[in-house]
Amino acid sequence: MRRKQGMVTPNPEAWMARALRLARHGYYTAHPNPCVGCVLVKRQTVVGEGYHARAGEPHAEIHALRAAGEAARGATAYVTLEPCSHHGRTGPCAEALIEAGVKRVVIALSDPNPQVAGRGMKMLREAGIDVECGVLENDARELNRGFLSRMHRGRPFVCLKMAMSLDGRTAMASGESQWITGPCARSEVQRLRARSGAVISGVDSVIADDSRLTVRADQLDLPDAETIAGRQPLRVIVDSRLRLPLAAKCLRQPGRTLVATCSCDAERRQRLEAQGAEVVCLPSAPDGRVEPGALLEYLANAEDINEALLETGATLAGAMLDGGWVDEMVLFVAPTLLGGTARPLFELPGLVRMSQQKPLDITDIRALGQDWRIIAIPHSRRLQATDTQETGAQPSTKVP
Repeated sequence: MRRKQGMVTPNPEAWMARALRLARHGYYTAHPNPCVGCVLVKRQTVVGEGYHARAGEPHAEIHALRAAGEAARGATAYVTLEPCSHHGRTGPCAEALIEAGVKRVVIALSDPNPQVAGRGMKMLREAGIDVECGVLENDARELNRGFLSRMHRGRPFVCLKMAMSLDGRTAMASGESQWITGPCARSEVQRLRARSGAVISGVDSVIADDSRLTVRADQLDLPDAETIAGRQPLRVIVDSRLRLPLAAKCLRQPGRTLVATCSCDAERRQRLEAQGAEVVCLPSAPDGRVEPGALLEYLANAEDINEALLETGATLAGAMLDGGWVDEMVLFVAPTLLGGTARPLFELPGLVRMSQQKPLDITDIRALGQDWRIIAIPHSRRLQATDTQETGAQPSTKVP
């Protein structure tokens, strides 16, 4: 999208901060591509800027160059991600910058995509353009944490969302859970869904709540809510034995529903597919359930999922947390008590000693109406490379 011209500060970090703000305009729409912003500056004046809105549409650099026209010649480009150097749905942005006569390119983050991975910067330098990389790099990493996770680790960034009472309960013993939290918290959940490529739930949770697992425009509280809700995240039901009811609401919503199973029941599979489900058979874990790593690898490589939101019950949530598959937790705490017979937040049966506890690093706490939102990172994840550059995983080579 193009932005109007205007005067801004000459500070390089400020230019890049502006580019990052532009990139965030694609926060809910750019996936599976990364969010990218570009600002063209000449004689301390912004002559063109833009951001990447949707896969298949022009990249940020192209929007900025179109806005600048001839003024791009001799300008400095501030780009939040290394300009691409290959032909995909669109042409190479590095080539476009060279042809426009840009004299300098400042980049926040090199592109981890194996089809770029430094080649964009190399192309620019070989054309005589001065290139600098690393300005506000950490901010750019956080903005595209899911894309980086898919490229570096071959799996999505997994955010676990849970809602609980003050005594750590998620539902009554009967399974009744609507509603623990208030409208402000529920609106935030809608935004979490909207930013995610997939929403994952366990079949037990779907059976108990008959959840739709959709993004609802009237609850987003965002500009262009209807447009954002027009792209529904992939609904993923982890259903090891194919117990999903054929009348489940999630099968009758806009978008796709993927059932991940390790069952060989061909008749049950055919019935689900007749109701609109897509069924994929994945390897099983020793406990007979779908192996989480296989599921996440499938979502990254077959579905191009950058970020996955895990909305489920205590069993699957506990298994994902215990297995180290959760990158971030978003916990909504309501000022109410459900009592000792209500259902717990997690099932972690292996914890019997204090030495086995799973500490969390809390990164944010804030009020949402009458509720509280806590963002936490499992301590085991903090001890690893928190910039999603773990070693050993093969990056995805499928280019959006």
